[in-house]
Amino acid sequence: MAYSTIEEMVSLRPVSLDSCLPFTFSTHSKMTFGNFTLGCGKALTVLSIERHEGEEDQIRCHVQGQQEASAEVCIPLSSRGEFYECESEEVFTLREIMSSPSLRSRKFHFINTTKYEHPLVLSPIYQVHAVMNLRKNVFKFPSSLEVDVVDVTEECKDVNFVMPLSLTEVISQPDESFPAVVEIMEGPDTSSPFNCSWLTELTKNEQMVFHKKGTSAMILLSSLKSRKAQQYFLVSQHYGGRFRKRPRVFNSVYELYVASIEASGLKVSVTKNCEEAEEEGLPVLSVGDQLEVVRCERMELPCGSSNEPKQSVEALFCYRLQEPDDEDDDDDDDDDDNVVKQEDEREEILLPLYMQGHFVEILTDNKKYRLKDLGKNSLPLDVKVVSRDTELESDPLAGFACLRIEGAMLEPIIQASFLHTPNHCFEIPTQWLSMSVFFTKDPLPWPSGQPPKCHVDKVTEVKDTFFYEFRKQGSSDEAPPPRPPKRNVLSSKPPKKPKHKKKSSKADKLQHLSDSVPTNKLHNLTINSKKRPPAPPPPVSMTFHTCIIHMRAQFPHYCGSAVVSRCQTSVSSYFVKQTTVW
Repeated sequence: MAYSTIEEMVSLRPVSLDSCLPFTFSTHSKMTFGNFTLGCGKALTVLSIERHEGEEDQIRCHVQGQQEASAEVCIPLSSRGEFYECESEEVFTLREIMSSPSLRSRKFHFINTTKYEHPLVLSPIYQVHAVMNLRKNVFKFPSSLEVDVVDVTEECKDVNFVMPLSLTEVISQPDESFPAVVEIMEGPDTSSPFNCSWLTELTKNEQMVFHKKGTSAMILLSSLKSRKAQQYFLVSQHYGGRFRKRPRVFNSVYELYVASIEASGLKVSVTKNCEEAEEEGLPVLSVGDQLEVVRCERMELPCGSSNEPKQSVEALFCYRLQEPDDEDDDDDDDDDDNVVKQEDEREEILLPLYMQGHFVEILTDNKKYRLKDLGKNSLPLDVKVVSRDTELESDPLAGFACLRIEGAMLEPIIQASFLHTPNHCFEIPTQWLSMSVFFTKDPLPWPSGQPPKCHVDKVTEVKDTFFYEFRKQGSSDEAPPPRPPKRNVLSSKPPKKPKHKKKSSKADKLQHLSDSVPTNKLHNLTINSKKRPPAPPPPVSMTFHTCIIHMRAQFPHYCGSAVVSRCQTSVSSYFVKQTTVW
């Protein structure tokens, strides 16, 4: 696109001139600056902008002449002519182009010219939201829609239009706007992260009372995974119940390391024998062993051979605590000596961070805590409700054997209630619920100046999507747990036997047969012998009794009284059938 002045071209740069230098432009008109004359079609590279007090700003440009000659010239910003900015190597995303007014007036093309070679002019399309005076729904139409719009503001001063507000916009209203009666224009989506009773009543055209706005400190709790359906609760820190800490469970040494960083002096007990190989540098842990986590340091793993280089990995330095002997309990005079002896007998062990294990925390604290006090501890934390909140009609947290405190948050909320129960309030976290309302001029459902005493719900059940989004927001770029180092299998372990057995040869079968058959019977065996001799053919003519006698003589183990009793039909066919089966 053509620019008529240097100042116009500089002002329409996407960013400030100093941060995007140098850039190149060309002039299609002959220009003279003092003793220097610039011909048509010359390309100039802007190097810097020269600002001097009391003088006009200028740009210092580099000009490439003939025979590799070059020169520098200063051009005032007010210089007029026909200027064109040359194509640059700057790359912009579609979002950057749409967010910059100067970039939206420029021409672009794709970096990959195989997609589209011609220049592109990008212009945004907006979506306009409007409200009609005869109905309360929101009308949406794109800015590219070709319609005739007439300004009738002066003619419609007496017409009342509602002002739809989102919950985040309601939070920005002044405190004098509360309490007020509002009406729902668009209810929350079906995929709302809440799973509570008041959510189903947030429907279109439903009226509510917004008592006040504010910020509430909340705690996210979750139930055990062993239950049929894991549940999640968003609990206010004003919850009146009491909690008692429960020991945490760890399934790896890395989890012990993370927990020890947040709170020093961690002590655990082993709940499952360690099945790792001792020759790989991993200590043997037995059920009941008590460990005290001290610090993290590095350790060298043993090598499978002398030629292998030693591998250094991060490990957790722990003390294996010795259990006190029962025989020394009666000696009161030697208590101090026993303590010193036990400290000397503490075994130092190193547990690699990649090592798997099963541990449970050793707790000596039996104190009852409030929820707001537990939120200050290192999380997550396992707790149990030992006394319910007496202000709640039914406390949903009291029936769980164990709850886990996942995290604490500070949420902007709106304290609301329905018109039929103005004293029963609940808190709506505005960042987690999407709906639109508008303020009405209806009176409040209580006498003027006599607001009711509100009872606020302190426990709100949420779905698993709330928990996942909460974890996603609080996720950091922490490194994953370490993996075991690669070992040389040939030097450290014997080769494994093949899973599939090869078919044995005839010689192997004879060798196995010779080991299992007594020596005095080997002379009766031949290579061509079978397990059983074939049955003799039946005689041409024989009586029933002769057939039975013959069968008993040939098959003494199979021809009993039961066989004889079944031979009542056809003797010849039965004999043929039985000999075939046998």
